[in-house]
Amino acid sequence: MWQYLAATALLAEGALGQSLGSASFLRFGCSQLVVERVDPLVAPGLNPSPHVHQVVGGNSFNVTMDPSTIDPPVQSTCTSCIYKEDTSNYWTASMYFQSPENGTFKRVPQMANGRLNGTLLPQDGGLTIYYMLPFGGRNMKVTAFPVGFRMLAGNPMLRSKTGMAPGICHRCLAKSDRTSGGAGAPCDRSDTATFPTTPCPGGIRATIIFPSCWDGKNVDSPDHQSHVAYAPGGMALAGDRCPSTHPVRIPQVMYEIMFDTTEFNDAKYWKDGKQPLVYSFGDPTGYGAHGDYLFGWKDDALQRAMDSMGKTCGSEYCDQVLTIQDGKDAIGCTKSQQAKEDVGSGEWITELPGGTQVA
Repeated sequence: MWQYLAATALLAEGALGQSLGSASFLRFGCSQLVVERVDPLVAPGLNPSPHVHQVVGGNSFNVTMDPSTIDPPVQSTCTSCIYKEDTSNYWTASMYFQSPENGTFKRVPQMANGRLNGTLLPQDGGLTIYYMLPFGGRNMKVTAFPVGFRMLAGNPMLRSKTGMAPGICHRCLAKSDRTSGGAGAPCDRSDTATFPTTPCPGGIRATIIFPSCWDGKNVDSPDHQSHVAYAPGGMALAGDRCPSTHPVRIPQVMYEIMFDTTEFNDAKYWKDGKQPLVYSFGDPTGYGAHGDYLFGWKDDALQRAMDSMGKTCGSEYCDQVLTIQDGKDAIGCTKSQQAKEDVGSGEWITELPGGTQVA
């Protein structure tokens, strides 16, 4: 997908001869920190929370993440993200295969995304993170998130497209896409809001795009969404406009999650338009895919990176502004489960963790 973003950014700015380093987005990998039933955004203080999440970022991640007592850059002793300055936390629901034969579950493994250089990691698991400027609006001021900022994209309660936010989608990858991660615009006509209904030779790429406009006042809201907004027009990828209610342009965050579903590609599991996948919160449709974000960049590092887009930063190149840690150190940053249980990693389980029902 980075190829599309790079090309779009360059076309919008009339700079076809420039390199990927001129692209108006920052892209990097974060290894898996922990997989567990903890959700300090939606269910703070609850251990365990209702469903399983895969979490990356700073190891200060805990059950509450109260912004009045926890400052991730201070409390974190490591980060699973490749940039040392980024101790933010990023998390999404895990995906499971449910056997149509006996109803048991197995967590779908993840795989590495396509990579150009050392900012994407060769490990299994984790997320690829993007921070994007507005396309065609490089001169528009982009304000980095303030301390304590957090937000949610998507709605785990959805089971149909009605009320669905833009920028939540799945792509069925061809075998040749397994290494590249797939090309083309995110959430275009090649993607579906639902899980694919046929086996995917290269696995599934899930995409979650967050809002790009902020009210300029609140670091959070009761629903974790009202303080932010997508750009006018219902498009997920933002241009250079924001609604009057949310006038401050913030970096647009996007997650890519690469699921290795190839183990479950036997045609007997995919019949009559039915598919065997389900999210950890019991969603067999895919409409409820969602992502959580908790800001944790050190000092003004993110603002400096955003200000340097198209100059010394762009795509996977920002080592003149940010510090790239050794990939082994990022992969080595892990955290023990706070909600200790078998989450179905490599073993079959009789029910989704927490007894979540598929519905």
